[in-house]
Amino acid sequence: QVQLVESGGGLVQAGGSLRLSCAASGRTFSGYDMGWFRQAPGKELEFVAAISWSGASTRYLDSVEGRFTISRGNVLNTVYLQMNNLKPDDTAVYSCAGRRPRALITIAASQYDYWGQGTQVTVSS
Repeated sequence: QVQLVESGGGLVQAGGSLRLSCAASGRTFSGYDMGWFRQAPGKELEFVAAISWSGASTRYLDSVEGRFTISRGNVLNTVYLQMNNLKPDDTAVYSCAGRRPRALITIAASQYDYWGQGTQVTVSS
């Protein structure tokens, strides 16, 4: 059984930083494309960042470009989201997702096969 477990969320002041982790069990995700999505109260699920199975390609939501960095860890089943200069608008539940690799990484949530439960990120002003 595949499981994705997020950690690293919490409460931080505007301008602060957090690093989210996504650990996979049950399957080696070193060969999978991985993504981070977020959902704020009353809003739709939103793409945040994605990384290809090799780590060579990444994509970001425009509003987080330059502030957030997605990366794959030395432990093959781990993906990170480093979030710097956080803003109150970044407040949401953040979830990681995985899918079998394709030629291009995708921002579409419907294209991901596996999902974690999410971790809360709250940014105070």
